[in-house]
Amino acid sequence: MSNQKKNSRKAKRIRERRRNVIIASLCILSLLLLGLGGRALWTQAKKKEVEKKARLLETSWEGAPPLDVQLLTVNEYSRPGIALEQINGVAIHYTANPGATAQQNRDYFENLKDSHITQASSHFIVGLEGEIIQCIPSSEMSYATNERNVDTLSIECCHPDESGEFTPATYEAVTDLTAWLCSRFMLSADDIIRHYDVTGKNCPKYFVEHPELWDQFKEDVHTKMQEQKGETS
Repeated sequence: MSNQKKNSRKAKRIRERRRNVIIASLCILSLLLLGLGGRALWTQAKKKEVEKKARLLETSWEGAPPLDVQLLTVNEYSRPGIALEQINGVAIHYTANPGATAQQNRDYFENLKDSHITQASSHFIVGLEGEIIQCIPSSEMSYATNERNVDTLSIECCHPDESGEFTPATYEAVTDLTAWLCSRFMLSADDIIRHYDVTGKNCPKYFVEHPELWDQFKEDVHTKMQEQKGETS
């Protein structure tokens, strides 16, 4: 066999080996991409499943006041996704944003995932007309009440002006919601706190500046709990 033929066959074998290596590499890369894509799809599907279960849980609460469940996206600025180990209280807040609606405040919390301005959120927001938006499942922590974030459910209340006084519709709705939460989680009116009681912050302003009305609110919640208990017994 001539050297020319030998060299030709050798070159052909080299080309075939290179082609096989390229084909094998492409196959491995395709499998990796499929694996990553499949994992991403699985993760996305799992997240949707968790969100769906959380939404169904919150909307299926028997006897709860009407809730508009608009859960925030899990993120480190407004919904950290950290589980509450126990619930020892309900914390009342005011938005300090006169005239803003419940929807506007909820959207502000949602947009924190992009703006990164601060860490803030609440489980519920009660609007000027008594509407209630739920932002975070009752099983998770919110960013509202400082060191009491770990064991309280938070309620932000909208208000029409700088005084911080709630509208009658807001007052009625937050009373109903607080009473229902206390009953559901086996709390009493004594377990209701203001943000002020944790940090000294002037929140909710009207109840801090009128402590007698705060006492009245707790009495109204207690009365509502007794009414709700009578309705369900």
